[in-house]
Amino acid sequence: MKPTTETDAPVFTTVSGHPIDRLYTAEDLSGVEYARDIGDPGQFPYTRGIHPTGYRGKVWTMRQFSGFGTPEESNERYRTLLAAGGTGLSVAFDLPTLMGRDPDHELSLGEVGKCGVNVTSLSDMEALFRGIAVGDVTTSMTINSPAAMILAMYLVVAERQGARWETLSGTIQNDILKEFIAQKEYIFPPRPSMRIITDIFAFCSKEVPKWNTISVSGYHIREAGATAVQELAFTLRDGLEYVQWGVEAGLDIDEFVPRMSFFFNAQSDFFEEIAKYRAARRLWARAMRDRFGATSDRSWKLRFHAQTAGVSLTAQQPYNNVVRTALEALSAVLGGANSIHTNSLDEALALPTAEAATLALRTQQILAHESGVASVVDPLGGSYFVEKLTEELEGGAHAYCETIDRMGGMVAAIERGFPQQEIAESAYRFQQAVERADRIIVGVNEFVQQDGMPLEVLRVDERAADRQLAKLAALRKSRSADAVRRTLDQLRRAAATTANLMPPVLDAVRAYATVGEMCDALREVWGEYEEVAII
Repeated sequence: MKPTTETDAPVFTTVSGHPIDRLYTAEDLSGVEYARDIGDPGQFPYTRGIHPTGYRGKVWTMRQFSGFGTPEESNERYRTLLAAGGTGLSVAFDLPTLMGRDPDHELSLGEVGKCGVNVTSLSDMEALFRGIAVGDVTTSMTINSPAAMILAMYLVVAERQGARWETLSGTIQNDILKEFIAQKEYIFPPRPSMRIITDIFAFCSKEVPKWNTISVSGYHIREAGATAVQELAFTLRDGLEYVQWGVEAGLDIDEFVPRMSFFFNAQSDFFEEIAKYRAARRLWARAMRDRFGATSDRSWKLRFHAQTAGVSLTAQQPYNNVVRTALEALSAVLGGANSIHTNSLDEALALPTAEAATLALRTQQILAHESGVASVVDPLGGSYFVEKLTEELEGGAHAYCETIDRMGGMVAAIERGFPQQEIAESAYRFQQAVERADRIIVGVNEFVQQDGMPLEVLRVDERAADRQLAKLAALRKSRSADAVRRTLDQLRRAAATTANLMPPVLDAVRAYATVGEMCDALREVWGEYEEVAII
């Protein structure tokens, strides 16, 4: 901060720029009623958590987001993480898979296996989970536009392992709205993309009832530069949009909403993050009960995964990232996260090494078993500061939601570029603050040192792409071309109607159609989306 005089006092803010006072007292909570606005853990509106006993019965699920190169290489990493005490898997896919393109597509050149694992067909999914009983682990898969195809592959692997679909537990991200808002890994236009999601809702509510059909993600919205209020508002409003589309598709709200989960960013401002999670539960509970008339408390309870902030990691002095990650994970714990991923110290430089990923997992285990924080539910509940900040974040998010409602909903707002522009402006303001050193980033704009410790980083074998290309060529020779052609034709016909897409996708998967071929079949019917320019 710049030196100031008494008449030029500094303005203290959270990392999001939200003003904070020097001291908070009972007067700040004069309008808050405990039973109405806070409640005990496990009681509406779930500000203090959705479970009355918190982590006493079971600590949060510890997931480590991982995937690189070929399915065989990623399978080895998953075995390592499970052997180290991980309690759930979280699959990262490469850019060609995320964009629904096969390894031999011209736009896949140089990207196969780089930012995640390449999965092209059922054959790859079988290799990815070889030796891992999918009926005994929970698996989260970060996939959006081709979510139906990847889910179908996982279901077929499960049935071939002898696991019943009704017992499977896991999550597909399947959140296309945040792709349009922030991450930009979309394929189809918004409205047919939403149709895929409601088809997955309907299918899984009957066939895979324990599966989380969507993980509504604020993580990528925050990584793109959103403030805590914007992350909270846009994520919750995305969730409300999915509920609205599901209801309009004729689905029973108390059947599909309980299988919706959320995914938040655990950023660096400790108290702001805790307040954000508490406000999220309260906003969701009130919206489900009062706006949509859901009657099941399972629909009211917001469950969420948290991942520590990738954007907070620095290439400079990378060992500082261990401290950042520990504090961010602690805020997620104190905020009541149901599962957590901790980033590795080397992720500003490359995909994590096995050693760095294990250290990140150990960070969670130390928090769970050595710190004592899992012994008490919502230990910061009642803090004047935390309760006031919870209230202010809720109010700011509610105001954004009302603005989006007036635009006609989130799809309409995205088509106008509203959330995209809001985030871009926030990201610009934050970067200006860093460059002025109004916001200190240790090792970047303050406490800089020239000589850093050398760090070994993971290098993805360049031959991974060659191996995937060879496997794809062999697959196309060994599979039934007639079965592939027939099932892809069925998928095209279904896309042109209102029929549920999951059955024809499953048929195509069983015929070993590729992700690219299935997505191309839908591209032929719906086209590809081009984002509206923001002026």
